[in-house]
Amino acid sequence: DVRRQVQRASKREVEIRPPKYGSERTVYIPPGLVTILSQHVAARGIGQSPDAWLFKGENGNPPHQNTVGYWWRQARTKAKLDTLRLHDLRHYYASGLIADGCDVVTVQRALGHKSATTTLNTYSHLWPSAEDRTRAAAGRMLTAALVDVYPSCTEEASDAT
Repeated sequence: DVRRQVQRASKREVEIRPPKYGSERTVYIPPGLVTILSQHVAARGIGQSPDAWLFKGENGNPPHQNTVGYWWRQARTKAKLDTLRLHDLRHYYASGLIADGCDVVTVQRALGHKSATTTLNTYSHLWPSAEDRTRAAAGRMLTAALVDVYPSCTEEASDAT
């Protein structure tokens, strides 16, 4: 659940407040990620308090954004992905949801966008167009109709979808 975020007044002062624009949300994650995060929580001993941070910085506070940036650059270098920005992971997540057939409202909620307009302004080019859906439907109909008559053509029809 995304219910709070960090605002830093200074290097040492941390203010915890609700996410901007009323974007509190539940992020639905696969069981495999639950397992990974559970192992992280157990290894770090942070499961005792519901207010504990998943990743810790100084004095039990969340890590400073500069620290997170440093960790990201280290991981990125080890993975040989020098041009990948941390924010690119958010776009990857959104595009994956869209590619898997999620509708605009589902993606909007997952990303915490205030409105579907924000989501569409950023990602509308990733949803299939009416022409794409029409072409795919026609390909499926052609495949179903020709499977017994022209078996070799059905592969081509399927490839067109």
